[in-house]
Amino acid sequence: MRARQGWQGLLRGLRRTGPGAGAEPPAGVDADLLLRVLCHEFRTPVSALTSLTRALADERRTLTGADRRAIVELARDQAAHLQGLLRDATAGVGVLAPTASPEEATVPLAGILREVATLVPVGRRRARATRRAGSWPVPAGRTRQVVVNLVENALRHGPAGGHVGIYAALRGPGLSIVVTDEGRVDEALLVALRRPAPVVGMSGLGLWIVRHLVAVDGGVLRAHRLRPRGVALEVLLPVVHPLR
Repeated sequence: MRARQGWQGLLRGLRRTGPGAGAEPPAGVDADLLLRVLCHEFRTPVSALTSLTRALADERRTLTGADRRAIVELARDQAAHLQGLLRDATAGVGVLAPTASPEEATVPLAGILREVATLVPVGRRRARATRRAGSWPVPAGRTRQVVVNLVENALRHGPAGGHVGIYAALRGPGLSIVVTDEGRVDEALLVALRRPAPVVGMSGLGLWIVRHLVAVDGGVLRAHRLRPRGVALEVLLPVVHPLR
């Protein structure tokens, strides 16, 4: 299940040093944070699956064969992610054994962007990737989780009916993936991007998860103000191999 490797790595990073696998999770902030991360990670794929099924059921919307394949692929991945979350939750929050994950498979970025773009209604969607960025290999599960989280964030916090953009390009020494909406950069967003741990509740938790998943690949998450209005969240991943 492609999405689970980034998730399991995040859980291992949150575990407090202490009892081994099978023991009760230690009391304190880490156990509470694990529970909140689980709750957030349940919400994201459920929301994504709701959007995808709504798109399939909308008789006013003409879907191409490529659209249907992208919807099915993303729905299958999000269902697998949910199944993995359920397995982890029923096994006991915070008691996963810290075994090493295998290297995550890489896929061209274009396929992930095409799948995730189906979450946004066609009339509100803006998507563009340069050919080189689209063909660039990225970790499949982590990158998909990151972009799904950012797009769901844009749909949830941007103005109703506003446009959502998904863009990618090779920029300098990095691969830039940008998700935009027509909201604004406020203090709460800037604080969420700087905070080492999220506050109690769900506020800012999605961005905190994205930051940790991006950091696995040596990347960073940045916010930009757009003119005349709008906010852009940019994931900048280092390009490991020199460009030719």
